[in-house]
Amino acid sequence: MSTEAAPVRNLRFSLDWITRPVFGIALAAIAIAALDEGRWYFALFVCVFAIGAVREWHRMVEHRKFAREFWLSSAALALSLLVLAAAPHRREAWIVLTAGALAVFVSARARAAHGLWHAAGVLYIGIPALLLVALRDSGARGAWIIAGFLLIVWATDTGALIAGNLIGGPKLWPRLSPNKTWSGTLGGIAAAMAIEAIYIGALGGEALVAVAYAIAVAIVAHGGDLFESAVKRRFSFKDSGGLIPGHGGVLDRIDSALAAATVVGICVLGVGLDPLFGARL
Repeated sequence: MSTEAAPVRNLRFSLDWITRPVFGIALAAIAIAALDEGRWYFALFVCVFAIGAVREWHRMVEHRKFAREFWLSSAALALSLLVLAAAPHRREAWIVLTAGALAVFVSARARAAHGLWHAAGVLYIGIPALLLVALRDSGARGAWIIAGFLLIVWATDTGALIAGNLIGGPKLWPRLSPNKTWSGTLGGIAAAMAIEAIYIGALGGEALVAVAYAIAVAIVAHGGDLFESAVKRRFSFKDSGGLIPGHGGVLDRIDSALAAATVVGICVLGVGLDPLFGARL
């Protein structure tokens, strides 16, 4: 029997090892501060990220720094979020967002420029943005629900990065994302399970049930990451942008959150799920 040791992965130092956590922590701190201040501050925070993301979406679709549809999309996102923050329980915000997507479609089709793709970006980014703001205003527990959601998404991304780099191994879906591995995917899910169990346990909720919730959200988050990778590959883009050092573009930073926020928002606001699982607040 061979006694030869398995080779250790050859890890090379990268500046991303410093910039990624530094900027990640800074962004997390801003997000939590905005969440704590109330729905207007949180809506502003979401709006800034949404506009940054939709700019990158149009840039990917058309390979131009600023497509004219960007201005229509930005107006639709900003106005819909403003309307929702002012009247959280009314439908006008969703009407504004839908009208904005239609206007973007018509504008792009008028110049034969991927109308469906341009319009899809408004909904892809706008729906989770509105759901997050609506969640923030869903009672006293809204901020705690979003905080738990953010912890799961951040833990999934961080766990996947660390496990993928340290362990490596078989690729998850090389045709879509050549760098993602099964070890990273499972590491992200494990990190999400741990952080959510601690969070809900500390709040006095049912930690074991929360673990199942964390697994589901982490899987959806991974799916969101793969979806953005598929779109980038479709339009021959490596990174959606370079605005956030160590993270790439805004879309690269929030692709997991967009998918997960949509599912969590529908489950909480539409189905009545309690993501705090009996926590006493």
